[in-house]
Amino acid sequence: MNLRIYLTTLILFISLTGICQKTWTLDECVSYAVEHNLQVKNSSFDKDSGNETYKQSIRNLLPNVTAFTDVTYNTGLGEDPTTGLLVNNDFYSTNFSLNMNIDLFQGFQKLNNIRASKFIYKATQEDVLQQKFLLAFRVMSAFYDIKFNEGLVTNSLEQLEISQSNYDLVNKQVELGIMAKADLYEAESNLLADKLLVTQNKNLLKLAKLTLLQEMNLTEENDIVLQDTLDSQPEKINEGQSVDSVYMVARNFVPLVKAQDFRVKAAKKQLQATRGGLFPSLSLVAGMRTRFSETNTDDNEETIPFKDQFDDNLARFVGAELSVPISLGWANQSRVKQQKIAYLQAKNNLEIQEQQLFQIIQQLVQTNEALIDEYDQSNKRVEAQELAFSIAQKRYEKGLINAIDLFQAKNLYAVTQNENLQVGMRLKISKSTLDFYNGLPIFNLN
Repeated sequence: MNLRIYLTTLILFISLTGICQKTWTLDECVSYAVEHNLQVKNSSFDKDSGNETYKQSIRNLLPNVTAFTDVTYNTGLGEDPTTGLLVNNDFYSTNFSLNMNIDLFQGFQKLNNIRASKFIYKATQEDVLQQKFLLAFRVMSAFYDIKFNEGLVTNSLEQLEISQSNYDLVNKQVELGIMAKADLYEAESNLLADKLLVTQNKNLLKLAKLTLLQEMNLTEENDIVLQDTLDSQPEKINEGQSVDSVYMVARNFVPLVKAQDFRVKAAKKQLQATRGGLFPSLSLVAGMRTRFSETNTDDNEETIPFKDQFDDNLARFVGAELSVPISLGWANQSRVKQQKIAYLQAKNNLEIQEQQLFQIIQQLVQTNEALIDEYDQSNKRVEAQELAFSIAQKRYEKGLINAIDLFQAKNLYAVTQNENLQVGMRLKISKSTLDFYNGLPIFNLN
């Protein structure tokens, strides 16, 4: 079959297939992945747990109220709950009590615990956002990888079309006796090599699509069609960006650093709460109690009714409790020291995160500047190799060079095309990543 007919049929098939398949944009891929990713769901559970812990720390300010009751059936010798004397009777009795306890002062432990749990809750919110950003970058990388492999397939199909045309040309010239049979074998070898390359690139494209499907957790599909939203020439970012300026922007919003910053604040409040355990605590207590017993009788030796006993035995009390920690084997002091170490460790972890962020941005800015220069040189090289191949093609058609020389020129042109495609994709990813650290909304995570 003529190669042009084959390519036309292939494009038509892909177009018809695309009608039946959803065409995905990068934002849609990211949104679907975030919604269906199990790691993101786990982080959301941690966030919900942190929220509940924060709410409970507030509820801990409420009074503690407990109710108590018991029913006792006594046989044989036992204490009469009415007189306190030992009697040898069978009877039952019951007690009721309602107690309330409210903390008036505990060294501000509860208030500091509320602030600490609030900071921890905010940290878990940033953890969820961090997981979303990491997933979004993986999806973006897989998205561009598909685009790169699609470009490889396109380039290899173009090379295959050239090899097919050359094979057809040599075949006609052999039939006319202008070229030798050996030239036809060389042309056929080149054609077969390009067919193999097309197959290999298509397999790489399938693997790249599988990677994206796995990142998205799109289990019900085995193929994906992406919208062609990429420009033929990647945009250049502003050259000579200051590492410090990018870092100052990123430092204020990157979730990983913000989460650790909240954990430092939480550790400080936890340290203050632990120190509160060294102070005396004061609480207000109040309650009421009553009882009923079959041994409580009137003058006629009849058991006084339940309601009467309940009212007659009702007692109320109110008071205050003061607790002074004198010596608990230095347990409180040890907890303070341990919490101080945890606070210092949290501060050190924050410095580590800041250092790593600065180094990432430093490398990213340097790599991006190098890619800009590399892409400019790559474009010039593609133009030069395209011209060299065009000249070689004309010389081959006139019989001035052999098939091996033409194949080398064609291969060099194909290699420069692929290298240019790769550098262009890397520059796009680098630009998007720098845009992210500059605070631009490259992902729609809402």
